[in-house]
Amino acid sequence: MKTVDYLVIGGGIIGVNMALHLKRRNPAASICVVDKEPELGLHGSGRNSGVLHSGFYYTANSLKARFTRDGNIAMKNYIRERKIPLNECGKLVVAKNESELPTLDELLARGQANGVELYKITEAEAKEIEPRVKTCRHALWSPNTATANPVPVMEAFRKEATDQGIEIKCSEPFVKCKGNRVWTKTLEFDAGYVINAAGLYADRIGHAFGFGLKYAILPFKGLYLKSNEPVGSFKTNIYPVPNLQNPFLGVHVTVTVDGHHKIGPTAIPAFWREQYKGVENFSFGELVETVGRGSQLMLKADFDFRRLARKELRKYNRAHLVGLSQSLATGLDLPTLDHWGPSGIRAQLLNLERKSLEMDFVFEGDGKSFHVLNSVSPGWTCSIPFTSYMVDEVEKMR
Repeated sequence: MKTVDYLVIGGGIIGVNMALHLKRRNPAASICVVDKEPELGLHGSGRNSGVLHSGFYYTANSLKARFTRDGNIAMKNYIRERKIPLNECGKLVVAKNESELPTLDELLARGQANGVELYKITEAEAKEIEPRVKTCRHALWSPNTATANPVPVMEAFRKEATDQGIEIKCSEPFVKCKGNRVWTKTLEFDAGYVINAAGLYADRIGHAFGFGLKYAILPFKGLYLKSNEPVGSFKTNIYPVPNLQNPFLGVHVTVTVDGHHKIGPTAIPAFWREQYKGVENFSFGELVETVGRGSQLMLKADFDFRRLARKELRKYNRAHLVGLSQSLATGLDLPTLDHWGPSGIRAQLLNLERKSLEMDFVFEGDGKSFHVLNSVSPGWTCSIPFTSYMVDEVEKMR
């Protein structure tokens, strides 16, 4: 039996940052982070695109808008202070045709409302930034968008946590709970307070504590095609004008921290929660559960899930994915985009009552436990201020 003041379930960037904020505010508190994997950050925290977004996609009253703007600044400062590589390459958002220009203006208005540095520029000005770009008349320029490798960033947070006296226990999956008595694979905890930051499994752990009962995680698989072109072939990220009713941003060109580029991602409905490659981590129970929910969405969703699924599944075809990218820039073709990069899974929260995808962060809790149910993209960008806010909420509830 281990007695701890705080038990954090989930050692990704959200869980570790919540532990860090708690330790800074309560230096004498005993805090333990448990994770089911042999190392921290092996899922969303280490498999995301590495893009640090600037915060202009989201409506001004959303948590995402506030925390993306502030998180972009905080994370870049954190990375610079630790001399971790950072590519401050910016981002262009481009329009395929005249019909997309009003949405470009809407994004500009959102950026201005959110206090984000964002500029509407001409096609000629866009080509000065990135000679290969394609756009219709105008584009948006976001100079504060950047890219980094999430793996060394996650390692820096892990090191900081252990240096601060936070205990980290890996290979300890959550098994069950009874009140605040929690069992993992080999350990038993008597926790003063439990924090659930389990990402892909946050809904299941929440349900075990009686929270998030109207929600479930629906996994979406993200794949990128990596280019064999030389370093520096693209100067900046290039994104399309998104469908603002859709949580996904569409196929784009991402310049990685080392100066290479890739196209993607897909947002393919996954058949189980950790379907990264082939039948890896196959779970029959999750297959039945996920297919069942997908079938319900085909019939009853408040958005066109059938069309979204069909559209995304086509992106498994390399030629189709490359074809989608060709509206963004010149010289994107099959011979250069010749291999798939590592996949990631987006833990997207589904509202079971409304049959809709949750677009903003979702959390629930009480005086004994707190559950981060939806820390969806851009959760990596938002992680530092978002987790500080979550700890504020915890302190209000205790």
